[in-house]
Amino acid sequence: MEDYLIERLGHQGDGIAAGPIFVPRTLPGERVQGVRDGDRLTDVKIVEPSDLRVAAICRHYKGCGGCQLQHAAEPFVTDYKQQIVQSALEAHGIETEFRAMATSPAQSRRRATFAVRRTKKGALWGFHARGSDTVVTTPDCQLVVPEILDINPLMDDLAKIGGSRKGEMSVNVTLSEVGLDVLVKGGKPLDRELTLALSGIVEKHGLARLTWDDEVIGMRNPPHQVFGAAKVTPPPGAFLQATQHGQDVLTQAVMDAVEGARGVDLFAGCGTFTLPLAKRSEMLGVEGEKSMITALDAGWRKATDLKKVVSVARDLFRRPLMPDELKQFDFAVLDPPRAGADAQVAKLAKSELKQIAYVSCNPVTFARDAKTLIEAGFALEWVQVVDQFRWSSHVELAAKFVRSHM
Repeated sequence: MEDYLIERLGHQGDGIAAGPIFVPRTLPGERVQGVRDGDRLTDVKIVEPSDLRVAAICRHYKGCGGCQLQHAAEPFVTDYKQQIVQSALEAHGIETEFRAMATSPAQSRRRATFAVRRTKKGALWGFHARGSDTVVTTPDCQLVVPEILDINPLMDDLAKIGGSRKGEMSVNVTLSEVGLDVLVKGGKPLDRELTLALSGIVEKHGLARLTWDDEVIGMRNPPHQVFGAAKVTPPPGAFLQATQHGQDVLTQAVMDAVEGARGVDLFAGCGTFTLPLAKRSEMLGVEGEKSMITALDAGWRKATDLKKVVSVARDLFRRPLMPDELKQFDFAVLDPPRAGADAQVAKLAKSELKQIAYVSCNPVTFARDAKTLIEAGFALEWVQVVDQFRWSSHVELAAKFVRSHM
C-alpha cells in the first residue's frame, strides 16, 4: 500500500494527488493509502480524514455510482462548484460577479434512468456501481422524488414481460404533472403479443405514457410539464431540467437577464424559457429537434394570455442564425448542449444584439463562448451557478451578457 496526500479535487469530483493520481471520494488535505493502478488508486483507505468529511446521507452511497460528493460538507461542495465555473472563466482572463449558488433539495430529481435486469423472481433495478456494469438497488435513494422510487411492481412487470435474462434494459422514468412518463430501451423487439401485454401495464400501473424504444404503447394522459403559463407534452426522452427547483431558478435568471418586445430563444427545446418569456415578449423559438418544436408550438397554442410565439426547427450547429436575421430582436437566449454553441455565438458576436442570456451545463465551453462575446463588446455582468445534480460534479449556470459597445 502506497501513501498519498490529496491536493485538490478535479472536475469529475475525484481527489487528486501528485502524479497526478486520481482517488475517488476523497477530499483535499486527506492522507490516503491504496494500490496504484495506472493513474488511479484502488482499495483506498483514509489514513488522515479531512475536517470537511461528513457521513453520507444515503445508505447506498458506498456501492452506488450515482453520487460522487456525499462525503463532503455542504459549504465545501458549494465552493467547489462555484470554483469550477470561476476557474474556467479565469483561464480566459474573465472576471465577473457571482450570484449566490442555488442548490436543489434532496429527493427532488424528477427524472432518472435505471438499469433493469430480469431475474427469476422479477427484476433487479437501480443504478450502476462506479465504473462497473453491476446494478446496485437503491430503494432509499436521496436523489429522486419518492414517486419515482415507488415503482418496484412496475419494474418487475416490465422485466418479466419485456426483458431478457441475458441483457439489460434502460428505463427512463419522468414525473409529469399527471403521472409517470416511462421510456424503455433495450427490451425485446415489439410484436403483437408484447404490445398487448405492455398496454396492460399502462392501465395496471396508471402510467401517463409508456414508450418502447420509439413506439408509444399507450398514453392515458398527455404527460405535460409546466413552462410558465403553458403546459407542454415533451416527446419521449426529450430534454428536461433535472429538478423543478433548478428549472425555476434558471428561468428566473433568464427573466432577470433580458427584456424587450421581441426575443429569440436558440436551442429552445420544448420551450423551457421561450414560454415563460412569452408572457411579456413576442418570441421565436429555434430548436434542431422537430418533435420538440412541435411540442413547444402545441403548448403555446393551448395557453392563454401569451404573446405570439413562432417555432422553427433548424440545426443551429450547421445553420446558425445570421446577423441580419437577428436584427429584428431585442435579446437572445442561448441554452446549448455540452458542446456549447461556437458557430451560433460567432454570429451573435457580429450581430447588433445588446442582451444575451446564456444557460450552460458545461463551464468550459461556456467560458470559451463568453470570451468570444466579450471580445465583440459584450460585458459579462453576472453568473448564477445552479446545482440541480446534487452530490455530483455536474454544474449548471445562467449568465447575463450586455453589449457595452459596438
